[in-house]
Amino acid sequence: SPPGLLLLTSFFLHMEEGHASPTRLVCDNRLIQKYIGEAKDMEKRVGQCQALPALSCPIVLPLVDVSLQQWKSKSNETKRQEILCDLALLVGAVVGAQGQVTQECGARQLSQLHRHANSFLLLLQTFSWEAGPWEPGCSPRSMEQTHVTSIFLTYRQLVQGKLRFFFHDLAKDLCK
Repeated sequence: SPPGLLLLTSFFLHMEEGHASPTRLVCDNRLIQKYIGEAKDMEKRVGQCQALPALSCPIVLPLVDVSLQQWKSKSNETKRQEILCDLALLVGAVVGAQGQVTQECGARQLSQLHRHANSFLLLLQTFSWEAGPWEPGCSPRSMEQTHVTSIFLTYRQLVQGKLRFFFHDLAKDLCK
Protein backbone atom coordinates (compact mmCIF):
# COMPACT_ATOMS: atom_id res chain seq x y z
CA SER A 1 0.00 0.00 0.00
CA PRO A 2 1.37 3.44 -0.87
CA PRO A 3 2.73 5.27 2.19
CA GLY A 4 0.63 8.36 1.49
CA LEU A 5 -2.43 6.17 1.77
CA LEU A 6 -1.77 5.53 5.47
CA LEU A 7 -1.55 9.25 6.09
CA LEU A 8 -4.77 10.03 4.25
CA THR A 9 -6.59 7.03 5.72
CA SER A 10 -5.63 7.92 9.29
CA PHE A 11 -6.76 11.45 8.53
CA PHE A 12 -10.15 10.48 7.07
CA LEU A 13 -10.83 8.10 9.94
CA HIS A 14 -10.61 11.07 12.30
CA MET A 15 -12.89 13.61 10.68
CA GLU A 16 -15.75 15.26 12.54
CA GLU A 17 -18.78 16.81 10.83
CA GLY A 18 -16.92 18.33 7.92
CA HIS A 19 -14.03 19.61 10.06
CA ALA A 20 -10.71 17.86 9.77
CA SER A 21 -9.59 16.68 13.17
CA PRO A 22 -5.87 16.01 13.06
CA THR A 23 -6.11 14.45 16.52
CA ARG A 24 -4.67 10.99 15.88
CA LEU A 25 -1.94 12.22 13.60
CA VAL A 26 -0.99 14.89 16.14
CA CYS A 27 -1.61 13.02 19.39
CA ASP A 28 0.06 9.75 18.42
CA ASN A 29 3.74 10.72 18.39
CA ARG A 30 4.63 7.39 16.77
CA LEU A 31 3.11 8.56 13.46
CA ILE A 32 5.36 11.61 13.05
CA GLN A 33 8.33 9.47 14.11
CA LYS A 34 7.34 6.98 11.39
CA TYR A 35 7.27 9.76 8.77
CA ILE A 36 10.66 11.04 9.93
CA GLY A 37 12.03 7.49 9.62
CA GLU A 38 10.57 7.18 6.10
CA ALA A 39 12.13 10.53 5.11
CA LYS A 40 15.53 9.33 6.37
CA ASP A 41 15.13 6.03 4.50
CA MET A 42 14.28 7.79 1.22
CA GLU A 43 17.27 10.11 1.64
CA LYS A 44 19.53 7.12 2.28
CA ARG A 45 18.16 5.15 -0.70
CA VAL A 46 18.58 8.02 -3.16
CA GLY A 47 22.15 8.39 -1.90
CA GLN A 48 22.74 4.75 -2.89
CA CYS A 49 21.57 5.30 -6.47
CA GLN A 50 24.47 4.93 -8.89
CA ALA A 51 25.80 8.04 -10.65
CA LEU A 52 22.92 10.46 -10.30
CA PRO A 53 23.86 13.33 -12.63
CA ALA A 54 23.50 16.97 -11.59
CA LEU A 55 20.27 18.53 -12.82
CA SER A 56 20.81 20.57 -16.00
CA CYS A 57 18.03 22.95 -14.97
CA PRO A 58 18.28 23.98 -11.29
CA ILE A 59 15.27 23.42 -9.04
CA VAL A 60 14.08 25.85 -6.37
CA LEU A 61 13.86 24.43 -2.85
CA PRO A 62 12.45 26.08 0.27
CA LEU A 63 14.85 26.96 3.07
CA VAL A 64 13.28 25.00 5.90
CA ASP A 65 15.60 25.82 8.79
CA VAL A 66 13.69 27.05 11.81
CA SER A 67 14.49 29.33 14.73
CA LEU A 68 12.62 27.92 17.74
CA GLN A 69 12.25 31.37 19.26
CA GLN A 70 10.65 32.78 16.11
CA TRP A 71 8.59 29.61 15.63
CA LYS A 72 7.07 29.83 19.11
CA SER A 73 5.94 33.41 18.48
CA LYS A 74 3.81 32.42 15.46
CA SER A 75 0.15 31.37 15.50
CA ASN A 76 -0.71 27.80 14.49
CA GLU A 77 -2.37 29.15 11.35
CA THR A 78 0.79 31.07 10.40
CA LYS A 79 2.85 27.91 10.97
CA ARG A 80 0.45 25.89 8.83
CA GLN A 81 0.63 28.48 6.00
CA GLU A 82 4.44 28.48 6.18
CA ILE A 83 4.63 24.67 5.99
CA LEU A 84 2.13 24.63 3.12
CA CYS A 85 4.29 27.13 1.21
CA ASP A 86 7.38 25.01 1.83
CA LEU A 87 5.59 21.82 0.78
CA ALA A 88 4.15 23.41 -2.37
CA LEU A 89 7.62 24.58 -3.42
CA LEU A 90 9.10 21.17 -2.55
CA VAL A 91 6.46 19.28 -4.55
CA GLY A 92 7.16 21.61 -7.49
CA ALA A 93 10.88 20.89 -7.17
CA VAL A 94 10.23 17.14 -7.16
CA VAL A 95 8.14 17.45 -10.33
CA GLY A 96 10.89 19.55 -11.94
CA ALA A 97 13.51 16.97 -11.01
CA GLN A 98 11.31 14.10 -12.23
CA GLY A 99 11.35 15.68 -15.67
CA GLN A 100 15.16 15.57 -15.68
CA VAL A 101 16.03 12.28 -13.94
CA THR A 102 15.87 9.32 -16.30
CA GLN A 103 17.90 6.92 -14.16
CA GLU A 104 15.49 4.30 -12.74
CA CYS A 105 16.67 4.33 -9.12
CA GLY A 106 16.49 8.13 -8.83
CA ALA A 107 13.17 8.31 -10.67
CA ARG A 108 11.65 5.69 -8.34
CA GLN A 109 12.80 7.58 -5.22
CA LEU A 110 11.50 10.89 -6.59
CA SER A 111 8.14 9.29 -7.28
CA GLN A 112 7.92 8.03 -3.70
CA LEU A 113 8.96 11.44 -2.33
CA HIS A 114 6.30 13.10 -4.48
CA ARG A 115 3.60 10.86 -2.97
CA HIS A 116 4.75 11.57 0.61
CA ALA A 117 5.13 15.35 0.22
CA ASN A 118 1.87 15.65 -1.71
CA SER A 119 0.02 13.69 1.00
CA PHE A 120 1.20 16.14 3.66
CA LEU A 121 0.27 19.05 1.39
CA LEU A 122 -3.27 17.72 0.89
CA LEU A 123 -3.60 16.89 4.56
CA LEU A 124 -2.57 20.33 5.80
CA GLN A 125 -4.81 22.01 3.22
CA THR A 126 -7.81 20.25 4.73
CA PHE A 127 -7.11 21.05 8.40
CA SER A 128 -9.80 23.60 9.20
CA TRP A 129 -9.00 26.78 11.04
CA GLU A 130 -10.88 30.04 11.29
CA ALA A 131 -8.68 31.58 8.64
CA GLY A 132 -10.31 29.56 5.87
CA PRO A 133 -8.76 27.56 3.04
CA TRP A 134 -5.14 27.84 2.03
CA GLU A 135 -4.41 30.21 -0.81
CA PRO A 136 -1.35 29.34 -2.87
CA GLY A 137 0.85 32.22 -3.94
CA CYS A 138 3.21 32.53 -1.00
CA SER A 139 6.91 33.04 -1.49
CA PRO A 140 9.00 31.19 1.08
CA ARG A 141 12.72 31.77 1.40
CA SER A 142 14.35 29.54 -1.18
CA MET A 143 17.56 28.46 -2.89
CA GLU A 144 18.44 26.91 -6.24
CA GLN A 145 19.97 23.44 -6.29
CA THR A 146 21.24 21.09 -8.98
CA HIS A 147 21.59 17.95 -6.83
CA VAL A 148 18.71 15.50 -6.57
CA THR A 149 19.85 14.49 -3.07
CA SER A 150 19.23 18.04 -1.80
CA ILE A 151 15.48 17.56 -2.41
CA PHE A 152 15.45 14.58 -0.05
CA LEU A 153 17.54 16.44 2.53
CA THR A 154 15.09 19.37 2.42
CA TYR A 155 12.11 17.05 2.82
CA ARG A 156 13.67 15.27 5.81
CA GLN A 157 14.55 18.60 7.44
CA LEU A 158 11.00 19.85 6.88
CA VAL A 159 9.40 16.73 8.41
CA GLN A 160 11.92 16.56 11.26
CA GLY A 161 11.70 20.28 11.97
CA LYS A 162 8.69 22.43 11.17
CA LEU A 163 6.20 19.60 10.70
CA ARG A 164 7.18 17.82 13.92
CA PHE A 165 7.15 21.11 15.87
CA PHE A 166 3.79 22.01 14.35
CA PHE A 167 2.24 18.69 15.37
CA HIS A 168 3.76 19.11 18.84
CA ASP A 169 2.17 22.58 19.12
CA LEU A 170 -1.21 21.28 17.97
CA ALA A 171 -0.97 18.40 20.45
CA LYS A 172 -0.93 20.88 23.35
CA ASP A 173 -4.46 21.94 22.39
CA LEU A 174 -5.88 18.71 20.99
CA CYS A 175 -4.51 15.94 23.19
CA LYS A 176 -5.76 16.75 26.66
